[in-house]
Amino acid sequence: MRALRLLPVIVAVVALSIVVLRVTHPLPDLPAESSAAIPPSESTRLGERLLPMAAGHAGLSGVTPLGDGRDALAMRILLARAAETSIDVQYYIWQTDTTGWLLLDELRAAAERGVRVRLLLDDNGIPGLDDVLASLDAMDNFEVRIFNPFMMRSPKLLSYGFDFFRLNRRMHNKSMTVDGIATVIGGRNIGDIYFAYGDGVAYFDFDVLAVGPAAADVSDNFDTYWTSGSVYAAADVLGPSVRGAEALAEAVAVAQESALGSDYAAAVDNAPIISRLLAGEDILEWTSVTLVSDDPAKGLGLARPEDLVVGQLPSLVGSPQSHADLVSAYLIPGVAGTELLEGFVQEGIRTRIVTNSLEATDVAAVHSAWMGYRNTLVRAGAEVFELKARQDRPDDISLMQILIGSQSSLHAKTFAVDGERIFIGSFNFDPRSAALNTEMGFLIESPTIANELSAAIDRREGFYAVEESAAGEIVWRALSADGVQKTYAVEPNTSVLQRAIVTFLSWLPVEWML
Repeated sequence: MRALRLLPVIVAVVALSIVVLRVTHPLPDLPAESSAAIPPSESTRLGERLLPMAAGHAGLSGVTPLGDGRDALAMRILLARAAETSIDVQYYIWQTDTTGWLLLDELRAAAERGVRVRLLLDDNGIPGLDDVLASLDAMDNFEVRIFNPFMMRSPKLLSYGFDFFRLNRRMHNKSMTVDGIATVIGGRNIGDIYFAYGDGVAYFDFDVLAVGPAAADVSDNFDTYWTSGSVYAAADVLGPSVRGAEALAEAVAVAQESALGSDYAAAVDNAPIISRLLAGEDILEWTSVTLVSDDPAKGLGLARPEDLVVGQLPSLVGSPQSHADLVSAYLIPGVAGTELLEGFVQEGIRTRIVTNSLEATDVAAVHSAWMGYRNTLVRAGAEVFELKARQDRPDDISLMQILIGSQSSLHAKTFAVDGERIFIGSFNFDPRSAALNTEMGFLIESPTIANELSAAIDRREGFYAVEESAAGEIVWRALSADGVQKTYAVEPNTSVLQRAIVTFLSWLPVEWML
């Protein structure tokens, strides 16, 4: 009874605390002035080489996939080094590790030689970078802006307590555009894990290089985010730098020593794609490319349904005629998505779905939501595959490792239809991507790239095939390198504790946040 009498007091104290924290940590004013994308020009080396190629393929964009992490990292580094007028960079996560420091230093070097650098980062993915970003923002030719900032910088996560509904909306976009003529977009954030750098945890991911009209579209889209109602000047969020420049230089020195002699350094030195393009060799596939992007008003919960990726994709992709391949690291199709995929199967469309297994996922809560939909889809006749974890994963992983991830994990977000067109981007097929995070990607008319995805799924050694047994049970079948098949009655290579955790999580009403 006493607890019940105290309840109104507790509620009043919590409410007052929220009001006080909101008043004492207000958002700054939006930037009064903003720059705009610089159009491509033949006066730059990239423009001189690539604009004539684009002119020879009127209305089409040149593309090439970047599946290997070394190629994806080398492409970003060498594009930054080739930049002469502008670099526009937009990312959800920028980690403080070898690749993160090296790429950040390439942007710094570009600004020092006169290139205008605009860096737009989501505030949820930049822990430990405040002082360094503040120092870069203070440089000539370098401007940093922050998406949906946390106004309490430390402890940062406490901001969720008084500003949850704004901060729960994040910018998940990933793009890097140089001189308005070349862009890299896809699923990778910036960090060792995304480029499979080093010997630790690694993600399997997918990017694409695009030049021509597609890059111009990304530049225009960047401007809409740069000037949106969720984006604030770093100087108004981070405060002045204390020793950011020195910290950056020290971290870069360590990173360079770490990268020296690695196969990543060799990839940068060789880099056949960008080197051949700069030599004037046209090695790209020229095709129709459509940028699909959320209206940045989604960051405030104000975007119209027709201006969201989830609303645009169905009409752009059209209905599959023969087969559909879906690869999504964090797959929660929901009731509507499950019914759509079931409908494909019923219409005789071969439907293949690839996502992480429980042993491979880095977000156990997502797997807990996926399990029920997975079983429904398997029983409906969809071909479901779950990625195996890397073979050198330790057997004695801790509870924390169970919760935060495996030794290797799928991170790509892509799908191909009829072997003719493919989507590559940041959009996870889950409620968060659909309703909360902003997303972007390219829909590319390319049988070549679409069939590369299909061929990758055909190689079954890296996946478990999730099937229904003759007894009606869900089982996992795996082929070893020597062709021997093994069948598992429970989630393969997982402990009772892991399975208990995801079962418990599946009972919680949190799917809308995942």
